[in-house]
Amino acid sequence: MVFSSVEFLFVFFPVALIGYFLMPKMLPKNIWLLIVSLVFYAYGEPVYLLLLLASCLMNYVFGRLAASPKPWRKLVLAAAVVLNLGLLAVFKYSAFFTETINGAFHLAIPVPQLTFPIGISFYTFQAMSYVIDVYRDPSTSQRNFYKLLLYILLFPQLIAGPIVKYHDVAAQIDHRTQTLPGVARGLRRFMLGLGKKVLLANTLGLAVDTIYALAPSELSAPAAWLGAIAYALQIYYDFSGYSDMAIGISGTFGFQLKENFDHPYYADSIQNFWRRWHISLSTWFKEYLYIPLGGNRRGQARTILNKVIVFFCTGLWHGANWTFIVWGLYHGLFQLLEQAKIVPIGKIKWRPVRQLYACLVVIGGFVIFRADTLSQAGQMFKQMVTGFVMTPEQITAFCPIVVPSLVIVLIVGAVFAMPILPKVKERFEGRPVAVVLSYVATFAVFALCVLRLSAGAYNPFIYFRF
Repeated sequence: MVFSSVEFLFVFFPVALIGYFLMPKMLPKNIWLLIVSLVFYAYGEPVYLLLLLASCLMNYVFGRLAASPKPWRKLVLAAAVVLNLGLLAVFKYSAFFTETINGAFHLAIPVPQLTFPIGISFYTFQAMSYVIDVYRDPSTSQRNFYKLLLYILLFPQLIAGPIVKYHDVAAQIDHRTQTLPGVARGLRRFMLGLGKKVLLANTLGLAVDTIYALAPSELSAPAAWLGAIAYALQIYYDFSGYSDMAIGISGTFGFQLKENFDHPYYADSIQNFWRRWHISLSTWFKEYLYIPLGGNRRGQARTILNKVIVFFCTGLWHGANWTFIVWGLYHGLFQLLEQAKIVPIGKIKWRPVRQLYACLVVIGGFVIFRADTLSQAGQMFKQMVTGFVMTPEQITAFCPIVVPSLVIVLIVGAVFAMPILPKVKERFEGRPVAVVLSYVATFAVFALCVLRLSAGAYNPFIYFRF
């Protein structure tokens, strides 16, 4: 069940919120959230609900063992990491690894045909962070299983993040307040996220899918550039919109989650981009992989190796395809080039030039990310630099894509990818008229989204793949 579905908007979420309001105390409220979270996951993946619960129980046990004063705590931590990553390897990567081995050694090992459990990348990393944190500080261990279960299963962030650390919400499980202004702010945040997803990302996605489905003979430079730019905006509004919805929904129940995006296309370097893009994931890899590997404390050669490992894993986390791995290494390469000052970011005084550089690098990376194969990505790059003389076949393929609605969404998307709304909010913060207008505008966005969804409009969600 996706947040941008009619079932969620008009059945599941209202029932969940009203039921929560009716519960008298915190314990029944938490139990109610556990029940609706289980229903939420079972609606889309009833077969793998037991796997999710087994993962929660396993990590609860590992957390209790890691908090003990025994000398074998390191073995417990190692077992937790191996088993959690093993679950990912089996369900997410076994077919990819088998196909890679078959291709490299000309073998015919049967390729496993396993259905991918929704959200496994997110909830596995979340559970792992809990066990690692308990190992580092045994006092953070949670004795009550249902509280850990609620932390992992809480439906707003269960299947697509943000990746939440236990210590960030531990106190909120027992003590949080739900007020009408807080609910209103949460609903406003949710509706804005829904608008990003339905009105912007979905419109862009239609054009992107059409362009990436073109035959090589139909693909021109304008089409390739349009597909690249549109996809960069699509994935941003798709995923940041989902994060906004998750944060907003959590807010209606009194939970305060950290931000997951901070206008990444405003970045003026690739290092700065990763401080703004999917913040919960980049923070996870920094705290639980990069720093334990030694970070930048063991010399330049080791720092380079550590970053290569981190970005290899970042790419692999996104999916079982060489396109994701190359995308991760591509970003790692540009980070290293910036660090070595081969790309002299510090010498470029005019910020717009640095921003243009960062945007072009990111857009190029997303060409690889979106492509089905590396050869398709290569074809896109080739056309982006050579295909400016359009054939009649290419013109015929390109013109129907550039409809007025797409042009409007491209302009709106490019403008609001910049930190405009925060500056407007800061300027008019606290003014009653501004507050009323913000809610009116938000409700208008919601009404437009409902019209689009009721018409059965195109409504995929990119990060379900991961």
